[in-house]
Amino acid sequence: MTESKAGQPALTDHRIQTSQRSRPLPQEAAPYQDMPIGRVVAQYKDLYKVASQRAEVIAEISGKLRYASKGLSDFPAVGDYVMIDREDPQSGNAIIHHILPRKSVFVRKAAGTTHDIQVVAANIDTVFICMALNNDFNIRRLERYLAIAWDSGAIPVVVLTKADLCGDLSAKLSEIQKIALGVDVLVTTSMTGDGYKVILKYLGANQTVAFIGSSGVGKSTLINRLLGEDVQKTLEIGKDDKGRHATTQRELFILSSGGAVIDTPGMREIGVESADLAKAFTEIDDLASMCRFNDCRHEEEPGCAVRKAIQEGALSEDRLASYKKLKKEAKYQQLNARQIEKEKVDEMYDHFDGIKNAKAFVKSKNKDR
Repeated sequence: MTESKAGQPALTDHRIQTSQRSRPLPQEAAPYQDMPIGRVVAQYKDLYKVASQRAEVIAEISGKLRYASKGLSDFPAVGDYVMIDREDPQSGNAIIHHILPRKSVFVRKAAGTTHDIQVVAANIDTVFICMALNNDFNIRRLERYLAIAWDSGAIPVVVLTKADLCGDLSAKLSEIQKIALGVDVLVTTSMTGDGYKVILKYLGANQTVAFIGSSGVGKSTLINRLLGEDVQKTLEIGKDDKGRHATTQRELFILSSGGAVIDTPGMREIGVESADLAKAFTEIDDLASMCRFNDCRHEEEPGCAVRKAIQEGALSEDRLASYKKLKKEAKYQQLNARQIEKEKVDEMYDHFDGIKNAKAFVKSKNKDR
């Protein structure tokens, strides 16, 4: 990314040639008809690149918007529709006065904070969950991404990359179909001329997609194929088949079809601050509703429909373990250190139906010695 003479991001970047002009004006913008509407296409430290119907401008948020913001999630993010005060890049930085309501959001925990979350991308229609068919393949990680993607408000699609490096494709597809219920699964080979074309049907006019997945799985390579040029730096896989991180910032790219694609940095650090386990583990959720007890832990309780499904081979023990792990992680993400310790103590004594019974159990054991 080049910079202007004033040290700001340049506006002559050939990768962003137009805003999505054909997209209908959101109804939420009606109260601000005296202001142009734009979309955030790139985000820097304190500045944003916004594409409007007339031009691209560098923008900053208004003092009022900054004062009213309660956390990082209240600041603009790539993909946001915003109301700005000007469209002329020659008249100084534009001011962002309003962020229109988001139809979907993808978030992560902000670095160095306890509870604050940061919006990685907004207003996404389809989330492509990319996973390479080499040593990166991890079914448990895919469950995590599906839970996060479902909660974002967008539709998840599993994109399997580097199919040319896979010798047991049928077996891997079978594993995925057991856990990605109701989700499209696409196989791509971005190293070939047309190996990416299976994803084109999701990239029509006014459609915005985002790519998530571990570093080096081929997200940037796929975007380069979609744009028809190498605008995103890519890195080759090493001998150990582990990709290295290539993308350094979040950015929205406009496609010739009128759609838009958002690329994100490597997502290994993403937690489950916001996850929809009911959709990601829909079969467990359905089974749990048939358990005898509403607070069933699916361990040794009588009348547990989940344990029965495992005994009958309809559900795997690993799948249930993954569900419990993500459920616990999602709960812990919302707590501070003291609350987390209390939760751990409560869980420790839960098997004894409370601390009082636990103390009685220990006392009886001591008497037996």
